[in-house]
Amino acid sequence: MGGEKLVTLVLVSCLFCTCCHGFTPQDNYLINCGSPSNSSLMDRVFMSDKLASNLLSSDNQEILASQSSSSSSDIYQTARVFTGVASYKISVARGRHWVRLHFNPFNYQTYQMGSAKFAVSSQTHVLLSDFTVKSRDVKEYSLNVETDDLVLTFTPSGGSFAFVNAIEVISVPASLITSSPPPRVVGGSGAFQGSLSSHAFETIHRLNMGGSLVTPNNDTLTRTWQPDSGFLLEKNLAKTVSKIPTVNFVPGYATEETAPKTVYGTCTEMNSDQNPNAIFNVTWAFDVDPGFQYFLRFHFCDIVSLSLNQLYFNLYIDSMLAVTDLDLSTYVDNTLAGAYSMDLVMPSPKSSNKMRVSIGPSTVHTDYPNAIVNGLEIMKMNNSRGQLSDGAFLPGGGPSTKQKNVGLIVGATVGPLLALALLGVCFVFFCKKRKLGQDGYSKTWMPFSINGTSVGSKGSRGTTLTSITTNANYRIPFAAVKDATNNFDESRNIGVGGFGKVYKGELNDGTRVAVKRGNPKSQQGLAEFRTEIEMLSQFRHRHLVSLIGYCDENNEMILVYEYMENGTVKGHLYGSGLPSLTWKQRLEICIGAARGLHYLHTGDSKPVIHRDVKSANILLDENFMAKVADFGLSKTGPELDQTHVSTAVKGSFGYLDPEYFRRQQLTEKSDVYSFGVVLFEVLCARPVIDPTLPREMVNLAEWAMKWQKKGLLDQIIDQSLRGNIRPDSLRKFAETAEKCLADYGVDRPSMGDVLWNLEYALQLQEAVVDGEPEDNSTNMIGDLPPQINNFSQGDTSVNVPGTAGRFEESSIDDLSGVSMSKVFSQLVKSEGR
Repeated sequence: MGGEKLVTLVLVSCLFCTCCHGFTPQDNYLINCGSPSNSSLMDRVFMSDKLASNLLSSDNQEILASQSSSSSSDIYQTARVFTGVASYKISVARGRHWVRLHFNPFNYQTYQMGSAKFAVSSQTHVLLSDFTVKSRDVKEYSLNVETDDLVLTFTPSGGSFAFVNAIEVISVPASLITSSPPPRVVGGSGAFQGSLSSHAFETIHRLNMGGSLVTPNNDTLTRTWQPDSGFLLEKNLAKTVSKIPTVNFVPGYATEETAPKTVYGTCTEMNSDQNPNAIFNVTWAFDVDPGFQYFLRFHFCDIVSLSLNQLYFNLYIDSMLAVTDLDLSTYVDNTLAGAYSMDLVMPSPKSSNKMRVSIGPSTVHTDYPNAIVNGLEIMKMNNSRGQLSDGAFLPGGGPSTKQKNVGLIVGATVGPLLALALLGVCFVFFCKKRKLGQDGYSKTWMPFSINGTSVGSKGSRGTTLTSITTNANYRIPFAAVKDATNNFDESRNIGVGGFGKVYKGELNDGTRVAVKRGNPKSQQGLAEFRTEIEMLSQFRHRHLVSLIGYCDENNEMILVYEYMENGTVKGHLYGSGLPSLTWKQRLEICIGAARGLHYLHTGDSKPVIHRDVKSANILLDENFMAKVADFGLSKTGPELDQTHVSTAVKGSFGYLDPEYFRRQQLTEKSDVYSFGVVLFEVLCARPVIDPTLPREMVNLAEWAMKWQKKGLLDQIIDQSLRGNIRPDSLRKFAETAEKCLADYGVDRPSMGDVLWNLEYALQLQEAVVDGEPEDNSTNMIGDLPPQINNFSQGDTSVNVPGTAGRFEESSIDDLSGVSMSKVFSQLVKSEGR
C-alpha cells in the first residue's frame, strides 16, 4: 500500500514538472528520507520514504532522526541513519538519470552527524567512499542505468554510521550527454576514445557566467547554476553582460535542456573596451580531485557582437590551448546570438588539485580583442575501477545472504594466496631497499645521473660526503644543515618561495649559505629539486648562483647555495624598504643578469632555457653583482635541427612570454621576453602585476610599452632616477626592452644582442661626448656594424672595431668580470665610427 501511495505522489510531482518545464522526466523520485510526512524545497515536493518502506532493504535498524527545534517541512531537518549496510531500491526506466544526495550534518541525541563516515555506491559505480559531511552539501551524479532498478547502497566505514537527508532520482534526456560527435581531448591529438554512455559523472562545478544563481525550479532539468564571480582570479579584468531576450535556440544545436535561456543570455566578457592593445586572459580557478578525467561543457552565445564574424578568441585549460580563433557565429549556421555548447575532455591532473580555465583574444581581428563565456559545467568522470571517489571500497548491490556467502567462500580461498603473494613482494622489496641502503642510495628518491655520474645518498646517515661533479657539489648531511641554520630557526628566515622557505646559515668552515628547504605541501617538488641540482652542477659562471650542496635525508628536499648578501633585485626596487639603486647600479645589474642568461643560452653543447626569469630570481652579492638563481623550471633547449621545444607552459604571471603561452613552444626568446619585463621593472620600480592600480596600469609591460611608443617613457620612471639618467642612455635602454617584448620570438633580439646594447647604454650614461647631438642613440639591434649585429650562437666569436683580436665565446666567463667600456669606447667616440 505504501508503494502505491508513493507512485501516486510521484505522478503528481511529474505532472507539476510538466506544467513548469518543457521536458517531462519518465522517472521523478524526490524522497524525503526519515520523515513521517512530505516536505518541500523551492516549490518541489519531496515524498516521505515512510510511505514506501519497501524501498529500503536493510538487516539493520533504521533510525529516524529529527531536529525538533526546526520546521519539519524542510528536507534538511530529518535524516535516515544506518548503523549497517542498507540500500534504497528504486524502479526506473533504463537510461541516464540525475542522482542527487542531500546531506546536512545536524546532531540528534547520540548521533554526531558530522562524525559519520561512509560510502555510497550503485550497482556499477562507487559514488562516495570514506565520506564525511562537514556542512550542508548536495552531491549530484549522472548515471546511465542499464537495469530496471537503481540500487543505492550506504555502507558505514570502520564502525561508524551512514545517513542521508533526501534523494533525487530523475530521468534526463538521452541526448544530454552523447558521444556523437565525440568530445575533443585537451592537449591530445584527437577525439575522446570510448563511449560516454558507460561513464558515470559527478558534477563538480556548474556556473552561470556573468549571471546570478539559477535554482532548480527555473531549469528544465532541475539543475543549479552558481555565479562565477567567486572563481575569477582577477575580477578587474572581466565584466558581465546580460541580454537574455537576444538568445536564439537554433534547431539542431543547443536547447533549453542543454542550458536555460538565463545562462545563454548572460556572459563574462573581457574588460578590454575594444582596445586593440588589450592583450590579457580572463582566468577562473576550480578545485578538482587529481587522478580523474574531467568532462567540460562550455556554453557560448555571442550576445556582445553587433555583427557576424566580429568576435574571435582563444580558450585555454591549464595553460593548454584548447580552442583557437573561436568564431561563434560560424558554429551556429551564421546566426548571431545562437546558443551553442562545446564538449571537451581534460586528462587526469596527476598532482594538482586546481584546474584553470582562461579565455583571451585571438591574433585574428586584433582591432577588437575580446572573449566571452556564458556557462561552464565541470564533471568528474569515473576511473577504470568505476569509482568517482578515491578509496578501496568496491561497488556492490544489496547485502543478500547469497552474496555474503559467496564473499566468504572467495575470501577464504583467495585470502591465503594473496597473503603469501604479499609477503613475497614485501620480502623482495625489503631486500632491494636494504641493498640500496648499502649502496648508498637515498631512501627518499632514486639516484639520477649528472654528466654520466650517478647522484644519490652515500652512507645511510649521510656522514660521508661524495663528490657529485668536479665542481665540488656535495650531498650535505641533514644534521649539518640543521646545525648551519640553528635547527631552521625562524629568525633566520630570509624569504619564502614556491618551493619553500629560505634560511640564512653558516657551515662549520665558516661559509655563509642560503638554505632552501622544500615544503611538502608545495606545488613544486621532486622534479624541480632534481632539475636544480642537474642544472647547477653543469654550470659555473660568476653571474649564476653557485650550488654548494643538497640534502635528501628524512624525506627532506634541501638545496644549499652561496649566500647573497644583498638579497633580490626585486627587494631593492619596491616593497621591502631596502635602499634604492642608482641608475649605474641598475644598468650593471641588468648587464650581469644578461651575461648569466647569455651563458645559459650559448655556453654548453645544448642551450638551457631558464623559464622563470624575474627580478625575484636575480640575486645580489655584497658588491651588488647580479647572479641568476632558481633553475627548478629550467629546460634544455632545442636540438640544432629544431626551432623549439614543445612543453607545458610554466613560469611566473606577468613575465610569461605570450607566444609561449599561446603555442606551448619554448625557445630562448621566451627568456628574452621575460628579461624585457625585468628591464621595465628595473626602470619603473613597481610590480609587474598590480591589481590595485587602474585597469590600464595593472600590467607593467603593457603600460610601459604604451608610454614608450608615445616617446614619453621618462614620465613613468622611478622618481629617484629622474634627472639622473642621460636621455640617450634611457633611450637605448628603453629601445632594448621594447625589442625584447616583441609579440613574436623571431622579432626579439638574442641575449647576446641584449647584452651588447645594455653595455652601450651604460657607456652612454658614463661618456661625455663632444660635438655630438643628444639624440645620437641609434638602435644597435638593427644598426650595429655587421660583425656585431651577427653575434649569435652560430658565430662563436665577435669582431670589434678598433680591437686587436677576437673575443672567443668560450672565454665569456673571463669577460664577465671586466667592464666592457673599452670595447664600446670605439663605438661612442666620433673617431671610432
